[in-house]
Amino acid sequence: MQLEIRKIILIGLLAFISITLFQRWTIFQQEQLAAQAPKLTENGQPIDEEIPQTPEEAQPAIDIEDVPQGEQAVSAGQVVKVKTDLIIAEIDLNGGNITRLDLIEHPVSVEQPDQPFELLKSGGADVFTAQTGLIGKQQREYPNHKTVFQAEKTEYELQSGNNDLQVKLTWTASDKVVYHKIFSFKRNSYNVDINFEVDNKSATDWQGFLYAQFQRSNVQTEQFGLFGSPTYKGGVIYEPAEKYQKIDFGEIEDNKLNIVTDSGWVGMIQHYFVGAWLPQGQGPFQFYSKRINRSGQPLYNIGYKTTTPLTIASEAQGELGAKAYIGTKEQDRLNAQDIEGLILTVDYGWLTIIASPMFKVMNWIYKYVQNWGWTIVIVTILLKLVFFPLSAASYKSMAKMKKFQPRLMTLRERYGDDRQKLNMEMMKLYKQEKINPMGGCLPILIQIPVFIALYWVLLESVELRQAPFIGWIKDLSLKDPFYVLPVLYGASMFVMQKLNPAPIDPIQQRVMQALPIVFTFLFLWFPAGLVLYWLVNNILSMAQQWYITKKYS
Repeated sequence: MQLEIRKIILIGLLAFISITLFQRWTIFQQEQLAAQAPKLTENGQPIDEEIPQTPEEAQPAIDIEDVPQGEQAVSAGQVVKVKTDLIIAEIDLNGGNITRLDLIEHPVSVEQPDQPFELLKSGGADVFTAQTGLIGKQQREYPNHKTVFQAEKTEYELQSGNNDLQVKLTWTASDKVVYHKIFSFKRNSYNVDINFEVDNKSATDWQGFLYAQFQRSNVQTEQFGLFGSPTYKGGVIYEPAEKYQKIDFGEIEDNKLNIVTDSGWVGMIQHYFVGAWLPQGQGPFQFYSKRINRSGQPLYNIGYKTTTPLTIASEAQGELGAKAYIGTKEQDRLNAQDIEGLILTVDYGWLTIIASPMFKVMNWIYKYVQNWGWTIVIVTILLKLVFFPLSAASYKSMAKMKKFQPRLMTLRERYGDDRQKLNMEMMKLYKQEKINPMGGCLPILIQIPVFIALYWVLLESVELRQAPFIGWIKDLSLKDPFYVLPVLYGASMFVMQKLNPAPIDPIQQRVMQALPIVFTFLFLWFPAGLVLYWLVNNILSMAQQWYITKKYS
């Protein structure tokens, strides 16, 4: 019975691997789809439309007209460079868009500590930019994300002693309406506020709406997880009715997102990082998405529009604003936004109920030990203490089984190939001696959810990205570069088998002997932090099992 449970566990792990490989194949198919020839309009022309479409097609009650068509795709122009304590950004004056954003405190890799990670980018195949603009139903010009702005200077830097930095762009329409597009950056923050100040110098009232969107290509550049399967990259939204939802590139390809909501947020996420638009002011807002083509390259937009027009009288002023968070998925920073559901971008999957409090405990411990590796060791010890009563009972059961191993061998010799009779006599013996054959497997079964939850904590928590432990382990979120921990784990598993009662069936014995090799191979690709947890857990289990076995043998 005990072996059967272990076989079920092994089959479950193999199923987990198969699912992961299937997910990798699915994403590969999506990549191939994204690389196909651009879609054509009914007239046979390539789709090259970037301005948000009018919602009248699906929402007649919302009266927003299209921006006039026929504009050429915006090309790279002069850029304004911005530097704060956390980011280096570039704002392209052709559109007034954030076309590059580097994260100073998060380098590309341990081997390149002086090269910041480039989150937003506009060059090459891997595109990820933040775009904003105004649209309206009047027959006038509005500054959209193709408009050419002017700036007072081309370099800005947050000075020591200042907590805020503003960059002002200006554009004047033919009807003499003056638009100021103001970017506000803050110290120790990944937030960017973008406000449009409208000075209506025209002879008539001005009406307009704000839109904010992310635009990116479907290029898989990072490989993480089991056997290099990529983590999720694509669109996400949060709204009160359906809560947190992923809108992947395939869904954007097939269906246009069109949700009207009074609150929520919309964005794009990838491993460790997120860009999210956080609508401000009174709703409702319309969340939208669209697949477009620019110079033969498929691009995917996801964003939101205001649905209530701002009206500004002649010779008066007004403003519309957008707020974005573009940076890391550091949980303290996400929680500080005080935006419902934003913390869910740290995607722990269906085990969030275990993984989230586990990370909070780990984060609390880390503040004292300042080393994520030792934090994992301490958490493992705490988990062993929590499960100690159950583990002790199971080890007692295994110790009793090992004590009665000669009698089990005698039963096997007596009943030979009559497995039904053999099982009946074994169960009779277990009942007489009050032995629970499943008792030894209960700690393993209980630890599997903890194991998977910790896997997602190590995989998804940017706090553990590039976190060193000791010596050769420079990044606990990646595999052990020299495979020392997986080999030590396999050795510990082999020793644990010697402490357990051996199966009476020779075939089952050979299967059990192969398990250390199988799991060693499996753990070669797991994050070093996860293997560290399992190794420490095995060492503690061996000590506990040796003591109990010696006491009851």
